[in-house]
Amino acid sequence: QVSLVESGGGLVQAGESLRLSCTASGSVLSIRTMGWHRQAPGKQRELVAIIPFDGTTHYADSVKGRFTISRDNAKNTMYLQMNSLKPEDTAVYYCNAVCVLPSGDYWGQGTQVTVSS
Repeated sequence: QVSLVESGGGLVQAGESLRLSCTASGSVLSIRTMGWHRQAPGKQRELVAIIPFDGTTHYADSVKGRFTISRDNAKNTMYLQMNSLKPEDTAVYYCNAVCVLPSGDYWGQGTQVTVSS
């Protein structure tokens, strides 16, 4: 079992930055891939960025060049640095961890990011 707790959301103006954090606890050694997803009102949840255990990164086209995902395995924490925020980035951001041995797919409670124009 893995628990995920996000922090760092808030209200900012367009062009500003925020950094989200996600700290994992529990069976953290079983975590292989972590990622950030978001869900805007009336829309489906979408992938923002993922970072497998080897540190490679993958981003949605909409955030490439503006967002940076990273993880500190020693601290069991993942980050999402969001720069040049746009109103369309407004959403609830969720942390996700995919685990193996035992397998599992875990989600945090979400943190609200609101970008005003």
